[in-house]
Amino acid sequence: MNNLSKIKATHLQRLALVYVRQSTANQVEHNRESTERQYKLADRAMSFGWAKEQIKIIDEDMAQSGSTALSRYGFQTMTTDVALGKVGLILSLEVSRVARNNSDWYKVLDLCSMTDTLIGDEDGLYHPGLFNDRLLLGLKGTMAEAELHVIRARLEGGIRNKAAKGELRRGLPVGLVWGEEDGEVLLHPNQAVRQVIQTIFEKFTHLGTVRQVWLWFRSEKLLFPLQSSTLPDIRWVTPTYHAIHSVLTSPVYAGAYVYGKTRQECFFDKDGVVKKRIRKLPRSQWSVCIKNHHQGYISWEEYIMNQARIAKNKRPVTHQASGATREGSALLQGLARCGCCGRRLRIYYQGKNSTPGYYCSGNSIVNGRAEYCMRVGGVRIDEAVSAMFLEAITPAAMEAAFLAEKTIESHHDEAIHHCELQVEQLRYEAEKSERRYRAVEPENRLVSRTLESQWEQCLKKLQEAEQELEQRKSKRLVVLTQNQRNHILSMGKDISTVWYAKTTTARDKKELLQTLIEEITISVDRSKAQAHLIVRWKGGTITEIDVDLRVYRTPPIRTKQDTVDLVRRLAVYYTDATIAGILNRQGRKTATGLRFTADRVASLRRHWKIPRFDPSKASTDGELVTVKRAAEILNMAPSTVHRWLLDGFIGGEQITPGAPWQIRMNEELRARFVEEAPHGYVPLKEAKKILGVSRQTVLHRIKCGKLSAIHVRRGKQRGLYIKIANKQLSLFNARNNS
Repeated sequence: MNNLSKIKATHLQRLALVYVRQSTANQVEHNRESTERQYKLADRAMSFGWAKEQIKIIDEDMAQSGSTALSRYGFQTMTTDVALGKVGLILSLEVSRVARNNSDWYKVLDLCSMTDTLIGDEDGLYHPGLFNDRLLLGLKGTMAEAELHVIRARLEGGIRNKAAKGELRRGLPVGLVWGEEDGEVLLHPNQAVRQVIQTIFEKFTHLGTVRQVWLWFRSEKLLFPLQSSTLPDIRWVTPTYHAIHSVLTSPVYAGAYVYGKTRQECFFDKDGVVKKRIRKLPRSQWSVCIKNHHQGYISWEEYIMNQARIAKNKRPVTHQASGATREGSALLQGLARCGCCGRRLRIYYQGKNSTPGYYCSGNSIVNGRAEYCMRVGGVRIDEAVSAMFLEAITPAAMEAAFLAEKTIESHHDEAIHHCELQVEQLRYEAEKSERRYRAVEPENRLVSRTLESQWEQCLKKLQEAEQELEQRKSKRLVVLTQNQRNHILSMGKDISTVWYAKTTTARDKKELLQTLIEEITISVDRSKAQAHLIVRWKGGTITEIDVDLRVYRTPPIRTKQDTVDLVRRLAVYYTDATIAGILNRQGRKTATGLRFTADRVASLRRHWKIPRFDPSKASTDGELVTVKRAAEILNMAPSTVHRWLLDGFIGGEQITPGAPWQIRMNEELRARFVEEAPHGYVPLKEAKKILGVSRQTVLHRIKCGKLSAIHVRRGKQRGLYIKIANKQLSLFNARNNS
């Protein structure tokens, strides 16, 4: 197979690549013979005619699997050089060293075929451009891929077979250790570790949420044991939420042996690169689940109940169960549903006292805006449900009283017991540090100083733990006397006293309600001011009750009628923004005592069906302008225009005090302002004498239209000129001549 005739002069002018790869770090460290054989391929390339400086060894992919080319940078460098035509020969020990899948292998073959690159292994030299050589290389690549599949199938088959018997040893969570027998799982020999795990399950049964258990551990300043497969010793650390959640969700604590809870999936990321991720499988798809495999901290039935409770505590979605119980005063959290659409009712709080209420989140668009399907106050509804619930649980009140007595007596014992175990553990660590310190030779000062420092740290932690234990014991509750127990029993007979006690929180009440009530459907009839409740209990019993709702009769809030009439008149001439300014200048307020804005004026108009100002419908007989604009057009001072408006010489409109003057600028008005006075017009001073009246009388006659007047803008005689009839003027002249 060593057909050296395939090597041409063009091949010898290019590089010869020796590709070296081992699959795992263990092979690189221990299987040295394979590594040496691969590096010796450089000598073989020299025997084919390549110079030493033309031989390049690619060994960047050591301890890398050949199943993919993503993380093999040496393989990527090799294919790049081949594509650029820099390579004449690729040498490897066998095809499986280059690639373990046909996808990568055929890419190499295609590149070598196009760039006239040879491929060599222990069996000979091949030219991918030749049919027979390419066929043989393709078969070798297929066999390499099949070999990887067979090896993997054998390993996974053995693992699954051993896991099916519950004998596969894998990492155990803290609190459990492997025994000497096959598949034997034992509880941790350290009593402190066992006590912490047991307390987590007990507190979850009482508190109901993972977060509350975590907060209780933090408030009590209790430590959590951390177990590692690399470090045999237990490390005590501050508990995290993830640690508490892992304990409560692990089926191993329920005495079950499980395998295959996850599945590996391939996917494309945003850059189009194939990556792998771990997907958690539901319980029904676990490969192996052997119940009662070993002794656990809880039973399998209790584990199933805990998982259902944790799942319920998640943030709920529409048409699903409620979330975790909160501290709000609304008692029907997660239980109330809408009688119209069946959606879960949400909670709102309003007012200074945070009065609770319920509303349906299913909004519908009506008249261009969203309206709630239902909204109702929750005070009377909660009172009715509480009365019904207390009446239902009265037979069980005595049993609840005994449980309450037992809980009160043992409330502080758990925390004290944890502290005692923690002190015992720290005392052991301090004694162990002391033994290490005393066992070292005094002359070895470097080691003795380090061990002495560790001993001092252990003693300090022990002292702090002992002080904490003493403080807890001093705060321990006194054992109840017989009189106190009788008092508790008397309260049990009247459970309503306990229900309405200040020490009974809303969270406790909601926990009790959810233990017996499945859901409550609420329907509201506004015409009757009633809410109809359909209560479905856990056992399937259905109870219906009607609750009278509080009716609020408040007088309607309305804007003053004179303000509405003024807006009606102003809307003919002005925009909403201008109207708001006029109303504010007059000191007017909205119905709720606020200043007017353009939006509030628009809302008032729409309510009273007042049309808005439309400039296109304004009169075409001249342009309506302001005083300032009229002064610019007439070439006069604004004060003069104001004076002529007040005297009546210029006609204008002011709808209401504070509104701007509107002057209609047309040809008739412009004709009143001239450069010279025409015949028959006399100044205002002479007009008074001719008519024999006062100046105010003349101006009033002009305003009433009885006299015609013009304004001369230029010359010494500028001012107001009044038109006098020829007969009146002749009489005035005759009187002056006589």
